[in-house]
Amino acid sequence: MVNKKFFLDLKKDYTFFNRNRREIIGWSSDALHKSKIAIFSIHRGQVEEAARILEEVEKNFIKLEPVFKKSAALRSEGSYKAALEEYVEAKMLYKLVVDKKISPIKEVKVDFDSYLGGLCDTTGELVRLAIREATDGRVKEVEKIRDLITEIMGELIEFNLTSYLRTKYDQAKTNLKKIEQMVYEIKLRR
Repeated sequence: MVNKKFFLDLKKDYTFFNRNRREIIGWSSDALHKSKIAIFSIHRGQVEEAARILEEVEKNFIKLEPVFKKSAALRSEGSYKAALEEYVEAKMLYKLVVDKKISPIKEVKVDFDSYLGGLCDTTGELVRLAIREATDGRVKEVEKIRDLITEIMGELIEFNLTSYLRTKYDQAKTNLKKIEQMVYEIKLRR
């Protein structure tokens, strides 16, 4: 004999999850896009614009918390994880440009893998900043960025990263090599 209430409850949970999952996917796409715009704004020197965009993304992340309390599995949705990681990348770059340091994000709940992936990706954005600094002839700034990436990598090497995060770590190592090569070539030309 089939327990009808069991199936009704199951259908209710399934419907709730899928309805909210679609909403999270849509919102996550927007958050990811806005985080990329914030990064681009920082590269153009429009730090206040980046701050405004990041604040908007944070408000929307906070609005999702009640949904996650009802279904924790939604926090693992791929599009949400990608948006959170991109946000971490943008926020860390912002903190480095404005505060000159890496510190925890207090505005939004961030899991360890989003932090680690975002930090690895931040090294690539720092290389882009270094290229701009080198183009403008600010060699000391390029060296400071190299030292910062070296420090980040020194911390990340302490983790035994595997799978997806290992790929991110390897990309960050490549970014360190790029900036080391950049500094080397600058010094050769002097």
